[in-house]
Amino acid sequence: MRRTAFVLLTSAVCLAWPGAAGAQLSVNINVGPPPVVFAAPPYVVAVPDTRVYYAPEVGINLFVYEGRYYSFHDGGWFLASTHHGPWVALPVARVPRPVLAVPVQYYRIPPEHVRTVEDEDHGRGHRGCPPGLAKQGRC
Repeated sequence: MRRTAFVLLTSAVCLAWPGAAGAQLSVNINVGPPPVVFAAPPYVVAVPDTRVYYAPEVGINLFVYEGRYYSFHDGGWFLASTHHGPWVALPVARVPRPVLAVPVQYYRIPPEHVRTVEDEDHGRGHRGCPPGLAKQGRC
């Protein structure tokens, strides 16, 4: 009983002390959705031998698969149910495999790790692997 009272009294003092409330931890991840909203569905082209489409005429990495829009933007995947958005962050584990398997040549903006691989490759034609598969360690 004495120990319980001591713990409660100590907790109350710590909470009441002005200095105790000042310690906070904040973690921010600055990966936001693609900064684009389409007024009309964008023009898309099929990625050969897949059921995935890509948008060659827009300024972002945009893929359409089974009626949903996927974008690889600032190192993260995003999903929108329609071309209007809204875009929501999507863990790589929830991105459909066919979208993850789209060759990097169909990305409008090559992912950073691919640019690094191409720089190290000295232009010998190595394109790296899609970012979704790379994050899973599959290539």
